[in-house]
Amino acid sequence: MKKILLVLAAVAALVSCKNAVKDADSEYAVDMIKKGEAIPAFSLSDRSGAVRSEADFAGKYVVYDFWATWCPDCRADVPRMKELYAQYGDKVTFVGISFDTEPEKLDAYVEENGIGWLQLSDFVAKKESKVGDDFHVKWIPSMYLVDPDGKVVLGTVMVEKLALALEAL
Repeated sequence: MKKILLVLAAVAALVSCKNAVKDADSEYAVDMIKKGEAIPAFSLSDRSGAVRSEADFAGKYVVYDFWATWCPDCRADVPRMKELYAQYGDKVTFVGISFDTEPEKLDAYVEENGIGWLQLSDFVAKKESKVGDDFHVKWIPSMYLVDPDGKVVLGTVMVEKLALALEAL
């Protein structure tokens, strides 16, 4: 009887954890730009100092990944994002938008972790970031998948939802 109760408790805990993961968007992504809406205009510097804007990616599917090197959840997503980039990077442009305030920390982290996709930043704190506000980023990591017309396909805080959306392209 004890074993049955332990098994049932373990199953209940797993279901509870699974539901908690499923509900992350309902808690943290509620204000993100909605599917079918256009993304806002922006201009940010890349790691070499060149200014890039949303117009640079017109006509392409784009993943915008809002993150920071100091964010534990963001760092935890890096291996999965690298897998997605390796799998879909030939047909989808990946763009990291970092809320790091120190360029050298961003550069070091990107190099140490083999992050091969474009990184942009205005090197201001998240709470001071115009692009973060314009994209309704309340939580990081936050990810958008955008279609070639600049319209949101998906806004999420969950890398696995992004993976499913990329798989459906």
